[in-house]
Amino acid sequence: MAVPSVERPDTLAPVRHAVIFDLDGVVVDSFAVMGEAFAVAYAEVVGDGPAPFEEYRRHMGRYFPDIMRIMGLPLEMEEPFVRESYRLAPKVPVFDGIVELLVTLRVRGLRLAIATGKTGSRARSLLDELGLLPFFEHVIGSDEVARPKPAPDIVRHALDLLDVPAEQAVMVGDAPTDLASAQGAGVASAAALWAPPDDVDELLAAGPDVVLRRPADLLALCPTVPVH
Repeated sequence: MAVPSVERPDTLAPVRHAVIFDLDGVVVDSFAVMGEAFAVAYAEVVGDGPAPFEEYRRHMGRYFPDIMRIMGLPLEMEEPFVRESYRLAPKVPVFDGIVELLVTLRVRGLRLAIATGKTGSRARSLLDELGLLPFFEHVIGSDEVARPKPAPDIVRHALDLLDVPAEQAVMVGDAPTDLASAQGAGVASAAALWAPPDDVDELLAAGPDVVLRRPADLLALCPTVPVH
C-alpha cells in the first residue's frame, strides 16, 4: 500500500518544542522479547497450548492488565510476564536510526518524553539498560495516570511535565491507541511505520496527521527551536 510520508501538513504548521514517543514499536523493537515473555507467562499461569501472542499484539499500546481483561486471560499473567521482561531486557534492540534521531532532536532544542503502555518503572529500567534514558526528560507509564491509552491522560500528563502547550508537541506512535491518546489531548499525531504495524490500514484509519516511514522523517517536522 502506497503511503505518503506526510499527510495534511497544514496541521503541523506550529513550531514543535516537544516530541512524545511511544516506546514499544517506535523506539525499541521489543516484539520478539515480548513474545518470549508472554509465552512463558501463559505456560506458567494458563498451561499447555500456544500462547495467543498475535492477538496480544493487536492490543499493543494498552496497559497490560487491560489487555488481559480484553482477551479474557488471568491477571496473574502479569507477574511472570514482567519478571521475564526484566530478564530479557538486554536482548531488546533499538530501531535503526533512533539514536541519531534523538541526538538531533536534543541538539535542535526539542524536549523529549516517553508515554508508554508499560508501567513507568519497567519503561525507565529498559531505557536505562539500553543507554537511552538520558535522552528523555520524562518517562510516563500507564500505571502513573488515571486512565491509560487510548484516553488522553498520559499525553496530557507529559505536556504538563514538559510545560509545553498541545499545539507545540507531536506524539509518535505505532498503534491506533497512541493516535487516539494524542488526538484526545489536542496533540499532532505521527504514525510510525518502521516496525511495521500488524495492520497498516487500521493505523491509517485512525487518522494520523503525518505518516513516518523511518525515524529520520520526523526531523522535517522538528526544526531547531528558536531561542528567545
